Amino acid sequence: MTTAPPRRMHLAACDPGAGERAGFASYEHLARTAERGLFDFLLVAEGAAGGPDALTLLAALAAGTDRLGLAAGAAFGEPYELARRLATLDHLSAGRAAWHAHPPAGEHPRAAEFTAVARALWDSWTPDGTPRPVAHHGRYFAVEGEFTVERCPQGHPVTVLAGDSPEDRELAASAADVVLVPHTTFDAARARYAEVKGRLAVHGRAHDELKVMLRVAFVLGDTDGIGVQEPVTGSPAAVAALLTEYVAEGAADGFLLVPDAPGGLDDFVDRVVPLLQDRGAFRRAYTGSTLRSHFGSTAPVWKG
Repeated sequence: MTTAPPRRMHLAACDPGAGERAGFASYEHLARTAERGLFDFLLVAEGAAGGPDALTLLAALAAGTDRLGLAAGAAFGEPYELARRLATLDHLSAGRAAWHAHPPAGEHPRAAEFTAVARALWDSWTPDGTPRPVAHHGRYFAVEGEFTVERCPQGHPVTVLAGDSPEDRELAASAADVVLVPHTTFDAARARYAEVKGRLAVHGRAHDELKVMLRVAFVLGDTDGIGVQEPVTGSPAAVAALLTEYVAEGAADGFLLVPDAPGGLDDFVDRVVPLLQDRGAFRRAYTGSTLRSHFGSTAPVWKG
């Protein structure tokens, strides 16, 4: 009898927002470390530590990376402007852009319309490169005219939503490619994972069309024991075993890692990633060049 290989996990990194990361060189090092570790994407949150604009920063980081996805935190402002900036980043990075947002409480209907308008704008260019006018008049937004940026290399930038309320989960199931949720105990994470995935069919989506990733702060130590509350602390072997178990047993598709200190991501890449690879739980090489390819998903079908 052959044993099925373990499910491959997804890994992403988040800038911890420490003041010492304000310099561009620090962001550049973080991005290159994440790419060296074969991560799916780097997330730069909106206004992290009073730092630079996330989209502008990631546009600069695109020049120094080749495969790493670039996720920019941005609020639900005006859909035309954000759609234009995200499409520009997707072109500059050759298909590696993502948008990260957390809908404020009570704002989920507005966020849903915002997302629909952005996608209509990205779809307004035909596959043969012809722009078509957009006319949207909804409850929250009115957009009319031509979109000025050609269709994205990915079709649409990847949508990463954060939040764990029922409203967050429903919006993610209907409109997101990735949902970021807080780390919790194994049993609670597995129950939440099943509940979130169970919402997809209502929206005509398959089980793997939404990735559930746990946000995890970690500290690597020398002990083989592990406390599962944040920050997750343990030896590289213990951390690798814990992450593998969460994915293998249907509690997560992957993890957004928050380093405990500068250099923390280097330690994870050097000491934990090889163990995950030895377990068959993580890739040994990128197999595609776009962020969607890292997730094993194809470009959205053009909706004319």
